[in-house]
Amino acid sequence: MRTAYWILAGPLALFYLYAGGLKAVRSREALRPMMAWVDDLPMAAVRAIGAVEVLGAVGLLLPPPTGIAPWAATAAAAGFVLLQLGAIGVHLRMGDRQLVLNAGLLIVAAATCPLAAVS
Repeated sequence: MRTAYWILAGPLALFYLYAGGLKAVRSREALRPMMAWVDDLPMAAVRAIGAVEVLGAVGLLLPPPTGIAPWAATAAAAGFVLLQLGAIGVHLRMGDRQLVLNAGLLIVAAATCPLAAVS
């Protein structure tokens, strides 16, 4: 189970470290080519989403090897499920039907939840 957890959680955490880091530090203009939805939200909300993504990635990576707050990995994976449900809603509201990345992240996060509980 531990190997399965890392196969899913490792890339998921790396994705969110990168994407969240970009949202946390880049300007709206720099984010717009990758994330058209940034025009629909206040920049403070974009920064907050970035911070949540980075913290969630840390929550996936640190608890299993350290044994500190082991529940945090499950909470982080569940948080990413909720985050992607919200992201899909935003994309649909904007008329954006390209949801493959969001659906993939949702599935991986959902599959990571039970594995985090036993790793």
